[in-house]
This record gives sequence, structure tokens and C-alpha cells, in this order.
Amino acid sequence: MNPVNWFEIPVADMARARRFYESVFGVALELYEVGPLHMAWFPMENNAPGAAGSLVQGEHHVPSGTGIIIYFSVEDIEGVLQRVARSGGRVLNPKMSIGEYGFIGHLADSEGNCIGLHSMK
Repeated sequence: MNPVNWFEIPVADMARARRFYESVFGVALELYEVGPLHMAWFPMENNAPGAAGSLVQGEHHVPSGTGIIIYFSVEDIEGVLQRVARSGGRVLNPKMSIGEYGFIGHLADSEGNCIGLHSMK
């Protein structure tokens, strides 16, 4: 089993962040209220590989470009990066090879978080 089963990306403006992630990744995020937290969950499939997660807005959830980096698996890193600027983020590192482990790229989301992309293509 892989050690990570859930992630949360802190946001300052849920509506803006939700629009960003839906536009960049082409997914629909579902809104939830969990106690005092405002959340937008990424689509997930039970018993599938990979971790599920959410955008989260709350008192102790502060966006940062200097903390943990979460990597999203994507088919086309360059295609995703092309949608970043027009969606309110910026490209930090273009697609680059990591040898036999595929390719990565980095972006800053609409909230200032550093997000990684990974692909084998």
C-alpha cells in the first residue's frame, strides 16, 4: 500500500480555486461543508490506485508555495500547463524528463500553492 490516502490543498478563495482546478484539470469538484471547513472534493474512485483529496478553506489552512508538493498524474503535462495562466495560475517549471520515471512540471495555482504534474509520456 502507498502511504498517502488523502490530501488537502489549502485555499483562500474557494470559488476562485475551484474554477482554477476545474479548468486546468477538466474535472468537476463537489462542494462539502465538514464542520467549520469548506471543501471541494476531487473526483475519486473507490479501490483505485492513487490518493483522493480536496481543496480546503478554513482557519488553519493557509496556502503556501513553500510547503509540501502534491503531484497530479496527467496524460499531457504540456496541455495542462497551457491552461494554467488563463485560469489564474502560472507555470513554475515546464515539462522536464526525470529519466525512467517519466516527466514532471510545476505550477503555482490561483492561491499560490506549488503543484506538481507527473506523466510517463
